[in-house]
Amino acid sequence: MSMNFFKNLKSLKLTNDHTQDVRGSRPDSDSLPPEWAPAPEASYTHGHYNEATDQEFQDGISFCLEHPLYPASLVPSRFVDRIKLEGAKVWGFEIPQDRFRFSGGVNNIPPDSKGQNLVHVTTEKHCKDYCLLSNLPIVAGLYDTSGREGVYYEVIIHEMNPPRTFLAIGTSCRPYPTFRLPGWNRQSTGWHLDDLRKFFEDSDGGRDFTDDGGKLSLPWNPKNRSEQYIPLGSTIGCGYIFQTGSIFFTFNGLRLPNAFDGAHLPRRERDVFAAIGVSGKTRFDVNFGGEPFRWMPGNTWQWRVERLVESLHAIDVSSTSGGGDDLPAYSR
Repeated sequence: MSMNFFKNLKSLKLTNDHTQDVRGSRPDSDSLPPEWAPAPEASYTHGHYNEATDQEFQDGISFCLEHPLYPASLVPSRFVDRIKLEGAKVWGFEIPQDRFRFSGGVNNIPPDSKGQNLVHVTTEKHCKDYCLLSNLPIVAGLYDTSGREGVYYEVIIHEMNPPRTFLAIGTSCRPYPTFRLPGWNRQSTGWHLDDLRKFFEDSDGGRDFTDDGGKLSLPWNPKNRSEQYIPLGSTIGCGYIFQTGSIFFTFNGLRLPNAFDGAHLPRRERDVFAAIGVSGKTRFDVNFGGEPFRWMPGNTWQWRVERLVESLHAIDVSSTSGGGDDLPAYSR
């Protein structure tokens, strides 16, 4: 069978029975208010610079069909105790085990570290598309968020060479196919820094990331003045707003328009993790709050990730059905 057959499945991947298999069952539509509309920008069929193979597209769908989403769960007590002592420095990334795809190193902050406040990551030129996931959730469904606005982290970029080598920054629920960049499969978002397009459960070419249809406040590429780009040394932030399920990004401390609204809802059903996609030779640091953020509001207690485990919801923690005032989930 031709692999092009699987490309044709893209328009169907979140419809009919496939929706239940990949994303999980949904409540009766009569019990919910109208769902959120898709992001307003036009969707592309193909990536501007880079495309995953048809086989990887097929494998991504198969992975999601075979591995249901994990329900929200309690953070292990050993991490809760460390968070109380060390705060945001406890967050890092799972060490990749797939050495065929991932080539590089992840240097998380050691316990009780006095000198290291950031997570250091390097990848080599032979590194294939790979999605790094944080070791702890940045949004934990079973925990109360009263009085908090959201959660936020930043990535400081030291080395990449788009479109040949680049990062993709966003969020994801588990389990996620780590051979797929963030935003390509279920319950995952990503801003891809090769073509600056945004993705949410979008295995096609993504959407332009715009400011109400206009250009974002980003610099123009001196090598190609018709395109904007992310210079080396830039800091890209990723934030999530609890009340609306909005995903937003920042550039060197400047907040950009919301990329998506209604993501990862109902929030109490699942945990959400930081997700950073890598492709080729890169070098970057990740700040979960061990050092001051460039986006100043992120330094206030309403956005601090370490407040995640302060109190549980007043619900049966064996249930992940959610409820309350959560808004309906994002709909493509």
